[in-house]
Amino acid sequence: MKRSGLLVFLIIIVGLIYIGKLFYLQVLTNPYKKPTLNSSAVKIKYDYPGRGYIYDRNGTLLVANQLSYDIMIIPNEVKPLDTLEFCSLLKITKEDFIKKFTKAKTYSWRIPSTFVAQLSKTDYAFLQEKMHKFKGFYIQKRSLREYPINSAANVLGYISEVNEGMLKKNPYYQLGELIGTYGVEKTYETTLRGTKGVKYIQRNNINKEIGPYKNGKYDTIAIPGKDLTITIDSKLQQYGEALMANKRGGIVAIEPATGEILALVSTPTYNPNLMVGRERSKNFSKLYLDSINKPLFDRGLKGEYPPGSPFKVLTALVGLQEKVIDTKSTIKCFGGYRYGSRPNAIMACHCGTHGSPIALNKAIYRSCNSYFANTYRKIIEKYPTAGEGMNVWSKHIKSFGLGSYLHNDLSVGDKGLIPDAAFYNHWYPNVRWRATYTISNSIGQGEIKTTPIQLANMTAAVANRGFYYTPHIVKHIAGENIDEKFTTPKVTSIDKEHFEPVIEGLFNVLENPRGTANWSRVKGIEICGKTGTAENPHGQDHSIFIAFAPKDDPKIAIAVFVENGYWGSRWAGPIASLMIEKYLTGKITKTWEEQRMFNGSLQEEYDRQLELEIKEKLEKQNQ
Repeated sequence: MKRSGLLVFLIIIVGLIYIGKLFYLQVLTNPYKKPTLNSSAVKIKYDYPGRGYIYDRNGTLLVANQLSYDIMIIPNEVKPLDTLEFCSLLKITKEDFIKKFTKAKTYSWRIPSTFVAQLSKTDYAFLQEKMHKFKGFYIQKRSLREYPINSAANVLGYISEVNEGMLKKNPYYQLGELIGTYGVEKTYETTLRGTKGVKYIQRNNINKEIGPYKNGKYDTIAIPGKDLTITIDSKLQQYGEALMANKRGGIVAIEPATGEILALVSTPTYNPNLMVGRERSKNFSKLYLDSINKPLFDRGLKGEYPPGSPFKVLTALVGLQEKVIDTKSTIKCFGGYRYGSRPNAIMACHCGTHGSPIALNKAIYRSCNSYFANTYRKIIEKYPTAGEGMNVWSKHIKSFGLGSYLHNDLSVGDKGLIPDAAFYNHWYPNVRWRATYTISNSIGQGEIKTTPIQLANMTAAVANRGFYYTPHIVKHIAGENIDEKFTTPKVTSIDKEHFEPVIEGLFNVLENPRGTANWSRVKGIEICGKTGTAENPHGQDHSIFIAFAPKDDPKIAIAVFVENGYWGSRWAGPIASLMIEKYLTGKITKTWEEQRMFNGSLQEEYDRQLELEIKEKLEKQNQ
């Protein structure tokens, strides 16, 4: 029994040895298994491809690449070194060195990470001869962005170094690599970046490199990023930025037939080259901390404002669709719409006396508040309850893309607000609210909020007589088709027949001698538009204008918003008509108007508003 037990024991021991050996050969040293990043026997080197170039719709180069050099570190390979000399060469302090070295060790002892990024060519040439003295450090070539034209910073965006938070979300990257962080660079990151190449280098027992691992079996070559053509017209974009100099606001221009964004202006803006190089971090902080001008805030996509009188276009269309008005319906106007017994309970018409009674066409080109307030009230009161009427109205409005993010390919945006019954039930929990409670909605005030891109898209839907394409920034990707959601029309809830009388009214806004934007008409171009003056409780009113042209074959739809610009025809109207003429003809006939926009400034108004805000804060603190 003892001998047989011993035999069984020996068999078990031998079996375990074989199993252990098999595990070692098949798992730990599997010839078909790719080495891991933390393998001590294999060193991994990356080859970074150039990012794809970005062009405008006409082939103008907007974003290119320039060669950059990063100092990389592998902590477990670092040998004792002259720290002072090394810091002097890299132009960093000893404290910086300790901080960066600690960060690299925390990330990984074996995996390379960026120690100092984006050296200049001069620094690289000088350092290259001395790097052999600093074991564990090496120079990695990469490409940085370069912007030949100082324009469209908010559109193009920027790239930045991958941080630890990003690593957790995307294992493709290593600490210190570059990634699109904003704008087109962010949205189309995977297209633009390409695929980095990888080389696995075998090391011996004294950590010396002895050649490719498995004869380069697992090595991959870098695949360059794809070039991208965006929908922006660079000349139009630059022109819009020049017109908006010394003003705050946004311009969004769209091609109605495709939904392609022709211009996306946000001011104040910045030079995109500030986001490149070793000064990037300092420049970003300066821009980010500018809480007065907010140059990093894209007003065209994120600026939420009351739409003002341009919203009357939708009030008219919904009224026609719901059959509460027709083209001949008239109302009497006595300088505004009264909605209560109090003296100030009136929505006054800004354009003064415009005759009475008034029908649809004149109500549009003279911007009669009474007409649209009455129309809105009829829409809501058509149904048994105000809540039912409100939901019908809300559904119609949202069919134009308002109150949503539009599901475009832009990296930021806000949805604005189009209220419904649930909103007002919450707003008035113990009151049986009625149409008069929300009457300001009729003229684009009240609780309604829209962004310039939403207004431009709404204008494109009107220009198309009832449909729109999702606004988008990509026009062409090498070897790829753009997302079909950008080529599929979205149909509004308004029948096509109702658009013509409204468009005729918009045409008369500029062409009729008494139209609110008659001074913004352009000879030879049939422009349809609507002025807007959005009330601003925190300062001077905002200037708004929407337009499209030509009337019967629209090539451009535009929305212009100028903060604290007084009224629609003062700033926004002229800017919109200049943009339209520039795009359609390539020249400007009203050069005096152009110079007035170039040289005009609202800085005094902004300074005055800032002083009032500071004064109010101090008064509150002293109470």
